[in-house]
Amino acid sequence: MSLPDFSSAPVRIDAAIDKALAEKRVVGTVVLAAHNGEIIHHRAAGYSDREARTPMREDAIFLLASVTKPFVTAAAMRLVEEGRLDLDAPVTRWLPDFCPTLTNGTKPEITIRHLLLHTSGLGYGLLEPADGPYHKLNVSDGLDQPGLSLEENLSRLAAAPLNFAPGTSWLYSLGMDVLGGVLEKVEGRSLPDIVREKVTAPLGLEDTDFSIRDVSRLAKAYADGDPEPVAMTDGIAVAQRGLEGLAAIFAPSRIFDARSYPSGGAGMAGTAKDILRFLEAIRAGGAPILTAGTVESMVKDQVGAQAETQGPGWGFGYGWAVLDDPLPTGTPQAAGTLQWGGAYGHYWFMDRQNGISVVALTNTAFEGIGGAFPIDVRNAVYG
Repeated sequence: MSLPDFSSAPVRIDAAIDKALAEKRVVGTVVLAAHNGEIIHHRAAGYSDREARTPMREDAIFLLASVTKPFVTAAAMRLVEEGRLDLDAPVTRWLPDFCPTLTNGTKPEITIRHLLLHTSGLGYGLLEPADGPYHKLNVSDGLDQPGLSLEENLSRLAAAPLNFAPGTSWLYSLGMDVLGGVLEKVEGRSLPDIVREKVTAPLGLEDTDFSIRDVSRLAKAYADGDPEPVAMTDGIAVAQRGLEGLAAIFAPSRIFDARSYPSGGAGMAGTAKDILRFLEAIRAGGAPILTAGTVESMVKDQVGAQAETQGPGWGFGYGWAVLDDPLPTGTPQAAGTLQWGGAYGHYWFMDRQNGISVVALTNTAFEGIGGAFPIDVRNAVYG
């Protein structure tokens, strides 16, 4: 197999961006791509605020949703390195009241490892129909309900039945929000402080946090619409691509309410540049935030490709999906590629074999994560 021609990737990526904007599938985007640590493409396009006609800028700050997860995972793994956290310890060591039950009434042990790998039996409201238990209990996915405390949300979550016995299956879940509560108990301080000290500050990431310092750079959030995306308002329910009858509920103002719990799975905001710097640190071995040994464990599939975490051929490591077998996916990415995204409209991947890291942030859900745009960008990179 011949190596991809990354030299002409910028032209192809620009064409993919222009197509999405022309077809009004995306309002605005920032796309960055690096090859062996060197930036080969960088572009901001479209609008940060369509109604105000504010152009998108490369240092725009986006609500990250699940792009939060790798940062919180890295903080947790740093605590493991320091001997402060044990992956096989039960969650109840730090959160004694968090004891969700199976449908038969038993209360199985959930470990830190289960939370990190989404094998805990917990789920997400956005993956349930409107009459599901999470909706009935008003469990927040960390994207909505400004002002809600972590204690209250964990109480609601613990009242919902587990989907399966911990360790027996895989389901994307609120486990990272539970983990955030554990980390706060371990350290005796807030999750934002922990992530800042362990991850973002050592990497010099000034704009990626659980709060926003420069609101003027915040990209306005939009949702899929016809003939064009619609501006999000608090409480908006957005139908998910390819998931019949399922929707996610958003509240863009959540990050501005200091009472909102810092969601370990969805609570951060940040820039494409910061995310790329984080990914490149992982690609290069983890310094200065993690050791190479820890990173090697994180980039291995820990659950098996049968979980199909991003479709056939995809397993899951610590913080991201891991591509085990490219053949059933139709992707040009090499085996071992890491990939994930965020519900506000984001996508990133790191192809370690080919030395490629790509970050594509948009302000449009769900096109930016579940539509044609991320696939078009991915394919454009490889040509």
